[in-house]
Amino acid sequence: MLSNAKIGIIGSGSWATALAKILLTNVQSINWYFRNPDNIDFIKKYSHNPNYLGDVYFDTERINFYNDINKIAKHSDILIFVIPSAFLKDGLKKLKVDISGKFIISAIKGIVPDDNLIVGKFFNKAYGVPFDSIGIIAGPCHAEEVALERLSYLTIACPDVKKARSFALLIESSFIKANISDDIYGTEYASVLKNIYAVAAGICHGLHYGDNFQAVLISNAIQEIKRFVDKVHPISRDIKGSAYLGDLLVTAFSQFSRNRLFGTMVGKGYTVRSAQFEMHMVAEGYYAVKCIKEINEEYNVNMPICDAVYNICYENISPAIEIRLLTEDLR
Repeated sequence: MLSNAKIGIIGSGSWATALAKILLTNVQSINWYFRNPDNIDFIKKYSHNPNYLGDVYFDTERINFYNDINKIAKHSDILIFVIPSAFLKDGLKKLKVDISGKFIISAIKGIVPDDNLIVGKFFNKAYGVPFDSIGIIAGPCHAEEVALERLSYLTIACPDVKKARSFALLIESSFIKANISDDIYGTEYASVLKNIYAVAAGICHGLHYGDNFQAVLISNAIQEIKRFVDKVHPISRDIKGSAYLGDLLVTAFSQFSRNRLFGTMVGKGYTVRSAQFEMHMVAEGYYAVKCIKEINEEYNVNMPICDAVYNICYENISPAIEIRLLTEDLR
């Protein structure tokens, strides 16, 4: 179904770079959008992204580069968005091309601030994209391990499972295995929530809590995810699947996790702003916890770990005090 489709990647960070590598394993060429034209000049000259995954080299003859979002939208049948959720609306300000007939895939794992919408729902509401033409890339997969071609598993979620299966075939390789799902709400909310719990794990690490406590923290975290997604979108799903539990585990514990790193710095005494400044990367969990807090005002799901991260990041509560209080709520 999608074998001859023209694929466009919107974004130029580490995950966008990893997806470009994954796709070029199977497809002849891709379209790739960089907001900064200097970065395009660099990658054309040196064959790698100037800022991310510098060890990944590309055959640039197989890449059509764009720094005009309307041109890449016009010339692509599939658009994969890999812009941090906090900056998505700003990145789309210049988009005038009608994308309602495109297959839109979110690889963002965040919530659009102010609107408090998961990305798939945002594209449906703001751009008229039918849900059957919205896909989600989920699952435990760090860009750094893709660069090293370490075996990784992804889940492609779309209400139209034929489209999900067709796109999955485009990304499968010796180092990528792909599952399919029709649960775009659950996989996307789980992808958002796991970043919050990774921040929590990092805070606890920074406060010198040990592995025993971390195990309890994350076992409680998956229960929070289940309570929330079951309330927001009550369908039958296996929360133990790799798109849910697997993604939570790798984000909470991996050395490559920027959300865990952000939390660790906050736990060690950095202010939120100083941690963000030093990282030079976006920790989606920081933005997500405010959105989830606001969304949960409607659903009233018991989420003590999320509440603790919110209090630390937005209410300036001492991490040591907040986590000590949290320990009384965990089982």
